[in-house]
Amino acid sequence: MRKIFQFITAIAIVAPVAIWATSESSSSQTEHVSPFACNALALSSEVRKRHFEELGPALLKLKKSTRELPDGYEFELPADNRTYQMLTEWAFQERLCCPFFDIDLRFDREDGPLWLRLTGRPGTKEFIKMEFDLAQSR
Repeated sequence: MRKIFQFITAIAIVAPVAIWATSESSSSQTEHVSPFACNALALSSEVRKRHFEELGPALLKLKKSTRELPDGYEFELPADNRTYQMLTEWAFQERLCCPFFDIDLRFDREDGPLWLRLTGRPGTKEFIKMEFDLAQSR
């Protein structure tokens, strides 16, 4: 009888932990998928104004070239300190309002250019093309 009680007690302790661990691992495997829409309200009004009215237009003016990728685009920019600071500020804000982007910033070796790479899951490339009006601005 004592062994049965110990067995039941052990199950009562272990089973909830096993169920919790299983639910934790399955919920962490479920990927959140953001809609393809810019949530400008993810930014404060002051930051939103700077992001859309100052940084974005300034960076577009600095863009030297565009590379089409299978899942997005790369934009070549001048590799100077001012451009890099604007770009990192823009990228940090962009990841808040458009969380579906994969954003990479890269300097090419030997004094090469600065690249902004925007990619993501299927549909991201089309969103970028539309939002950044790439059909007109190559």
